[in-house]
Amino acid sequence: MHNPCGLCIENFAPAGSRREVKSLKRVSFIRQSLLRDVAGRIDYISNPTRQEHLYATYETNPEPFWDDLAKENQVEFFHSGRDGQCVEARELIIALPEQLMKLDPDALLKFFTEYFKRRYGVECSAALHQNKSMTNYHIHLVYSERKLRDEPVVKIASRNRYYDENGRHVRTKKEVSDENGNLRPGCRVIPKGEPYEHHMFENKIELFRKKTFLKEVKESYTDLMNRFLRDEEKMMVFPQNDLYLPTKKIGKNNPLADEIAADNRSRDVWNESVRTAIEHEVPEKMIRSVKMVQIRDPIARNIYVKGKSHQSFRKIVERAAATVRTVTTAWHQMTSEQRVKAVGEKMADFLEFCSAKASKLAEKQKIR
Repeated sequence: MHNPCGLCIENFAPAGSRREVKSLKRVSFIRQSLLRDVAGRIDYISNPTRQEHLYATYETNPEPFWDDLAKENQVEFFHSGRDGQCVEARELIIALPEQLMKLDPDALLKFFTEYFKRRYGVECSAALHQNKSMTNYHIHLVYSERKLRDEPVVKIASRNRYYDENGRHVRTKKEVSDENGNLRPGCRVIPKGEPYEHHMFENKIELFRKKTFLKEVKESYTDLMNRFLRDEEKMMVFPQNDLYLPTKKIGKNNPLADEIAADNRSRDVWNESVRTAIEHEVPEKMIRSVKMVQIRDPIARNIYVKGKSHQSFRKIVERAAATVRTVTTAWHQMTSEQRVKAVGEKMADFLEFCSAKASKLAEKQKIR
């Protein structure tokens, strides 16, 4: 299976003066998206006529569940008066290692789906797929943000309730009547004693909206996948404070596909520079300082001042990668005493020293 983050490092460092670089574990890939047409999405991922490589489908919910959920979400969103579109449910895309293809697909999908339901107590609908090139074995797991109530909550009108042409509740009959006192077309009245609201679902679970939720899901599902893998095959969640930069997956028909691909090439340049620096025994704290000073901080300032810019991002990352290469070149030429001194210096002074060292080396090579 293709590694979405592209950061698996091989043991390529030659013996001798260079340190052998340990292989990183394969990085798991799990993405979350918001669904504004949950019934349509479920039909798309589970319909064999719409999917070329559909291995299995599984649902934990009773038959009309998603239609009822969508309706209640839409009604609540309408009455809230918020702008935008209603989120009816959420979806996780879970990339699986190819080793799991040897397992029974129905049992595998049921196991992963029931795990989510047991952990969070919500209904799910899932499908197990392979992409067209047969390189991405993955699960689409659609889940509800609400639990189904044991008994629906029904609200009964204590007096006549009036609704205008837009479905908005108004207080008096006059607000929905014409000049003759008749109900205007499109308006309606719910008589006293009749039900006017049905709530089949509990409130949305706040946990699903938090950033920590996806991190929790990535860790738990990575552990779940690792149960089926040998030690040398086990996967890891990409560490947020790692020296490397993760590459981004490019979705189908993404209008920014070319920009993201270009960004990924810049990330690869940085990752290769870091890998070479580690190979030459450059201390990680120095590489991390370059990442913080020349990538994290400039990008944050740039977004604050100008907004997001792919071109600016690439320039910043490639400039930082050049700095790491300069540091690596200088470090390789230092004596042991110079290295001890360099580690104790301020980062700005050290970079200035590295730049001068690299320039002298370039001059020597030019003379030769």
